[in-house]
Amino acid sequence: MPRHSLTDLDAVLAIARKRSFRAAALELGISPTAISNAIGKLEKQLGIRLFNRTTRSVSLTDAGQSFVDQVAPAMDDIYQAMDSAMSQQQTPSGTLRINAFAMAAREALSPLVLRFLRQYPQVHVDVVTEGRIVDIVAAGFDMGIRSADLVPSDMIAVPFGRAQSYAVVASPTYFEHREKPMIPPDLLSHSCIRVRLPNGALFRWPFEKDGRLEQIDVKGPITLDEASLTRTAALEGVGIGFVWEADVREDLAAGRLVRLLQDWTPALSSLCLYYPGRRNPSAAFKAFIEMARGTVRD
Repeated sequence: MPRHSLTDLDAVLAIARKRSFRAAALELGISPTAISNAIGKLEKQLGIRLFNRTTRSVSLTDAGQSFVDQVAPAMDDIYQAMDSAMSQQQTPSGTLRINAFAMAAREALSPLVLRFLRQYPQVHVDVVTEGRIVDIVAAGFDMGIRSADLVPSDMIAVPFGRAQSYAVVASPTYFEHREKPMIPPDLLSHSCIRVRLPNGALFRWPFEKDGRLEQIDVKGPITLDEASLTRTAALEGVGIGFVWEADVREDLAAGRLVRLLQDWTPALSSLCLYYPGRRNPSAAFKAFIEMARGTVRD
């Protein structure tokens, strides 16, 4: 009877989660061709088809679903045993996978991730940034970084970093012949930089002051699907942008951008590193969490 590697079984589970060969290959760090060949070889050896594939979709066959239902718990047991063994290590090593939205990753990179790598060079950190909220356990991540109010209630959270806030910004040149907005509705008479959310909806700018909430559906000459590009467009004088204050902190200090409606953009929740409870965390995992806790004290 042929023996199959854990990599082949990981590939099956990743495709079942992602419903996409390409997305599963990206998660596992291999090429789409390699993962397709691995599944084809496994299906031939098993004598069954695991997935129905079309140009637009991937779904489990009945046999594939039965296979996944049996393999997934066994794989959990295997990786739990590996975690238990790795927890006996004295020197942190291996890979840590972290999911975060882009601003959170930028805020954590220097004070936490790069600092950790300098101290523990035998560890590899894989940081995946995306705008949507994911189930870090189902997606195979060790931990995530999000605003505190977005951390699931069943997770352990470690706050770090300063309080976050949005900022409404524009280049000084934009206001050479325009009046600055004084209240959120004034934005409707300005050129604004729009952002499309991961779900395809246009982002409505949220404001709050003295308990009063407003959302403004701004108009403007450009719509972006990556919020961090707003900074570039604002610096070029295209219009007014709505960004994370952390992303333009240096631009504001240098006068390249001016901040507007600051009294309408109060501080938000701080960032948190979060993770599920683990019975046998690896030495690398424990060291990273301890360093994260240390950033709160520093």
